Amino acid sequence: MGPVPRWQRCSLLALAGDEQLAGTAPRARRWVCVEQRGAWPSDLTRHPEPALAALATAPGWRLLLIRRPGRRGEVDAPLRVFLADTAPGTSRVTTFTVGSPDELAGVGLPGPDEPLPGRPVHDPLLLVCTHGRRDRCCAVDGRALANAVVDAGEQHVWECSHLGGHRFAPTALVLPTGYAYGRLDPAAAIAARKAAFPGEVDTVRCRGRSTWSPTGQVAELAVRAATGIRDADALQVVDTAGGAVVSARDGRRWAVDVAPIAGAPRPLSCGTDPIQSESLRATGVRPLR
Repeated sequence: MGPVPRWQRCSLLALAGDEQLAGTAPRARRWVCVEQRGAWPSDLTRHPEPALAALATAPGWRLLLIRRPGRRGEVDAPLRVFLADTAPGTSRVTTFTVGSPDELAGVGLPGPDEPLPGRPVHDPLLLVCTHGRRDRCCAVDGRALANAVVDAGEQHVWECSHLGGHRFAPTALVLPTGYAYGRLDPAAAIAARKAAFPGEVDTVRCRGRSTWSPTGQVAELAVRAATGIRDADALQVVDTAGGAVVSARDGRRWAVDVAPIAGAPRPLSCGTDPIQSESLRATGVRPLR
């Protein structure tokens, strides 16, 4: 493979190199999603709104800025806030509104074992990364996907800030299950969101569940591929040396071997220099007694 042109889009290079999706989901059990209709800074920890900058570093939480596709001008409307817990058995989303980001300074985020404040949200959310200041692929492909899904009649769709893995654009996150996806088209994005309504997961183009480590994400998806289990909350994952143990609610258990696989050099983001790539793959799934 010759030198990679810096102008080449990172998502096209990753696709050409057949880089694996599994094990690349962002890692976070709990998410706080705050509506902001204006431009998003490239680094949320340096947000000019102090309350949002503080949320970006809140222990145990990951901040996403969100906005409705194509709706950035409602300056007088209340801002929606969603809180999500993605852990199996406790996965849920709640919501409330604030008049301005300043009001978030008085909102304390609960600890890992504390309930989420706000009204329950029963319809799963599809959050599509469109963070153009982080990567051109998300701006181009993400916005096209979000608009196409809305045009298809889906209601619970939001643009969101950086999810990571722009080389898999367009990317999206489904809440409350916490499954991330890449290389989506409208049909796959709609299927991923709709699967979460009865508490299931669609594993097509799935990067993994944000609750787990990269190794755990690969292991869980490997067990789902081997067994056909679709219940999103049916599996628990514990990392081990060289892989993970995946346990099902019905008592079944599997040992999954996970190994790093070296790939060709490629850029992590548009306009950056190529680096040696490495992906994780399941090399064995063994039932345990």
